[in-house]
Parts: sequence; C-alpha cells; structure tokens
Amino acid sequence: MSLFIMRAFVKMREALATNQKILQRLAEIEKTLLSHDSALRDLYQKLRPLLSPPDTNPKPQIGFKPDPKA
Repeated sequence: MSLFIMRAFVKMREALATNQKILQRLAEIEKTLLSHDSALRDLYQKLRPLLSPPDTNPKPQIGFKPDPKA
C-alpha cells in the first residue's frame, strides 16, 4: 500500500512542477502582450491626427490676378 501512496505523491509533484512551468510561460506571454498593447496604443495615437481630414478653409490663390475693370 505504501508504494501506491509514494507513486501518487510523485505524480502530484510532477503535476505541480508542470503547472509551475505553464504558469511562468503564461506570465511571460502576458507581459509581452501588455508591452505590445502599449506600443500599439502609442502608434495609434500618433497616426490618428494624420488620418483626420484636412482643414476645409479656402486658401487664397497664388499667382497673377487679372484686373476686373479691364
């Protein structure tokens, strides 16, 4: 009976070790995603003014203007 208990504890220890590795990897992935999110947010904030439509105020025409009296 003691042998079965030892095997059960060994399997539990292996499962915990595997879970720790998975949790560490998930933490690394989450950290990477958070840094990517902030980088994309910064990029979007910088591109947003470039995507807005230009001002529609009429600009004065440059060049020769004929005399309307003639």
